[in-house]
Amino acid sequence: MSRAGRTGGARGRLGRTLSSLAVAVGCVLFLGGFGWAALLYQPYTVPSDSMAPTVDAGDRILAQRIGGDEVRRGDVVVFRDPVWGDLPMIKRVVGVGGDTVRCCDKRGRLVLNGEALDEPYLGQQERASFTAFEAVVPEGRLFLLGDHRNDSIDSRMHLQDAANGSVERGAVVGRVDAVVWPLGEAGMTEPPESFADLPGGISRPGPLRPAALSIAAGAALILVGAAAGRTTTLRGRRARLTHNGGTHG
Repeated sequence: MSRAGRTGGARGRLGRTLSSLAVAVGCVLFLGGFGWAALLYQPYTVPSDSMAPTVDAGDRILAQRIGGDEVRRGDVVVFRDPVWGDLPMIKRVVGVGGDTVRCCDKRGRLVLNGEALDEPYLGQQERASFTAFEAVVPEGRLFLLGDHRNDSIDSRMHLQDAANGSVERGAVVGRVDAVVWPLGEAGMTEPPESFADLPGGISRPGPLRPAALSIAAGAALILVGAAAGRTTTLRGRRARLTHNGGTHG
């Protein structure tokens, strides 16, 4: 075999090795990211418009599986409570144990522990609630409101209960991190800065973004590696055909 043929063969073997390595690493990243996300997140379908405009009826969301002790003010949570129908429901946490929640101040804003809150997630709604209320949240419990205050059955509707309309922290089964469908509305749900300066602060972003990046990077490596391997194989075949043709010529 000529020197050129040996060099071409070595390059072909190196190309196939690198493409195989890329596919292998891509599979690890893709399956690892997918498995990580599947372990930590649960998909749900939003049942109503009570959380609009943050999420709409029919949206598909991903909720990180967390314990109730990890919940912070401002979180959008999925919970189940027998008093509320014992079905998965989605609401926003506006008060935790020890808080006093009332509505409204002269500008129609929610008041938490004597401080009025700006709630950008309410969209164009004129008031934080058209129903005046005040509640002290018992320790170990959460006060929950829908973002679409005019069309939400939430803690305001249960104020006559012994716990002032609140639910136990243990009722929480997940924190909403992202909308995944429809694609035009897909994106991460960020905790509002309105609660950032309060004791306990706001929740940090969950691991969904790095998991998604791992899946995307893995898929890209698999595609690139497979394409490169195919190209290397075709080049090797052409080189052998050319070499054989020249020998017989």
